[in-house]
Amino acid sequence: MLNVAVIGCGYWGPNLVRNFNSLSECRVKYVCDTDKKRLEYINNLFPAIETTTSLSTVINDDEVDAVAIVTPVNLHFELAKKCLAAKKHTFIEKPMATSTMECRELIELADKNKLILMVGHTFVYTATVRKIREIIEDGDIGEILYINSRRLNLGLFQKDINVAWDLAPHDLSIILYIMRDQPVAVNCQGKCHVNSNIEDVTSMTLDFSNGSFAVILNSWLDPNKIREMVIVGSKRMIVYDDTQPLEKVKIYDKRVETPPHYDTFAEFQYSYHYGDIYSPYIKHEEPLKLETHHFLDCIRTGDTPQSSGIDGLQVVQILEASSKSLHNGGSRVEIAELG
Repeated sequence: MLNVAVIGCGYWGPNLVRNFNSLSECRVKYVCDTDKKRLEYINNLFPAIETTTSLSTVINDDEVDAVAIVTPVNLHFELAKKCLAAKKHTFIEKPMATSTMECRELIELADKNKLILMVGHTFVYTATVRKIREIIEDGDIGEILYINSRRLNLGLFQKDINVAWDLAPHDLSIILYIMRDQPVAVNCQGKCHVNSNIEDVTSMTLDFSNGSFAVILNSWLDPNKIREMVIVGSKRMIVYDDTQPLEKVKIYDKRVETPPHYDTFAEFQYSYHYGDIYSPYIKHEEPLKLETHHFLDCIRTGDTPQSSGIDGLQVVQILEASSKSLHNGGSRVEIAELG
């Protein structure tokens, strides 16, 4: 049985504690946080789990096999580096770190010590997103022309990162997963309305080498919670609405066709195809449970996680490029290939 420690029990940490605690193949030995009130909350929920405010207690315990880091982003690199140096398999919530340089250092340290390094791209483990990739890979919608993603809500405002770094990692991890490709360039614009130094609304455009592109709109200032992604293909279109309780994915048999041959402009006619709309059956399981189970499986087998350090690096590369574009008035920024 593997012993796991969770570092950080703020908003998201208790969800990881609950899911690790539900798995028979591991034991949550510690929950670590500097906030004693949050530790009291964990003690009330899980009396058998030991709590501590000392990171040293966790990393110096040889019985601890793995750690999950669920803290503010600016602490990810420092904590992960200490855990990997202490020979602990490490899970880091998204985004992986605050720069590609930090991501690369963590990847190298994990490789050197032969440890599993995994990033919490939870949507990669949802049955819905996996079904979307299956539909795309089967060729059902044809070639992807573009993707339009909206992730909007009122709050929660972050103090150390802007809305793109907070919300876009979800959209980016989904897009990279279904596209199986890294964009070549990004443009990003945004505005600060509440805090003069932190953008609370951003619009990001990703260009891919095959000619397709994706637009991601993120906001902490929208009156409605919106979690929608539209994938427009040459044959059909997919609408993924994560706020829907049941029919999260709908496939629209709609497209625009142009005549293959014409001699004069008068002969040129657009053809609009309107077909059925259907929603495929998807058996839903809690993605966080699948994600935590996958982390433990990778530790036992040595397999590369489906959201590995490299995947985390790819997302941070895009975010870093988007920040550069944002500060240069939305100019195009090339995304360097992984070294």
